[in-house]
Amino acid sequence: MDATIRHLFTRIAPDGTRMPQDRALAVEAPVAIELNGLGYAVMMATPADLTDFAYGFAHAERLIDDAADCLDVATHDAAGGLILRVTLAPSRVDRVVDRVRHRVSESSCGLCGLENLEQALRPLPAVTVACTAPDAAIFAALGALRDHQPLNRATGATHAAALCGADGTIRLAREDVGRHNAFDKLIGAMLRQGIGWDGGFALLSSRCSFELVEKAVLAGCPMLATVSAPTSLAIDRAAAAGLRLVALARPDAALDAGRQAG
Repeated sequence: MDATIRHLFTRIAPDGTRMPQDRALAVEAPVAIELNGLGYAVMMATPADLTDFAYGFAHAERLIDDAADCLDVATHDAAGGLILRVTLAPSRVDRVVDRVRHRVSESSCGLCGLENLEQALRPLPAVTVACTAPDAAIFAALGALRDHQPLNRATGATHAAALCGADGTIRLAREDVGRHNAFDKLIGAMLRQGIGWDGGFALLSSRCSFELVEKAVLAGCPMLATVSAPTSLAIDRAAAAGLRLVALARPDAALDAGRQAG
């Protein structure tokens, strides 16, 4: 399945002029994730870099610890979407079964019941590596991000997640219509390629929710920078884990969420 399609719009101008305009659209499709034969989740995602997505998703769900825990990823076309059939090592199957058991009582409005609340805010490990990037590196990465967003340049509809070196150089990037998916793809690509943070940081073209903080912490990321604002829970979870969080990162300024005024 292609990551973009063409669509013919009618362009409407303030003076009432109407004319046809052809544009690229980012594809958003259901991607069903099966883990060792068990249906686990259906995500709305851009059908690109799906093997990276499978690795990153499994890691964010705490089902795998490293790339060796994932034995195979197969992508299959299905009516209206795609199926990712992921085979994890036998030693990881108990984790899948346990998570499936907890997920069966989730509802469309969120998580129901004390057991699921405990699952939603499971303790995070402490961030043990340091970010050696100076503040200037954040702005260098921001200035370079657009060059690593081909899907967004074509469609204006995708988020990006980038691995940035300590000097702000973008080493690797992934895109998706979903900000969570983009970060999963980046982390999955790093796992598959054996790439570490090496004193660098992650830059996301989105707001910062607590789930993104958790993905960063679980991936051992020492600093997370986002273009838009964080939520209160994102700040709390980052502080508890020792993750440096920089938000509202724009060309003229950024806000360090861990440093108090005064």
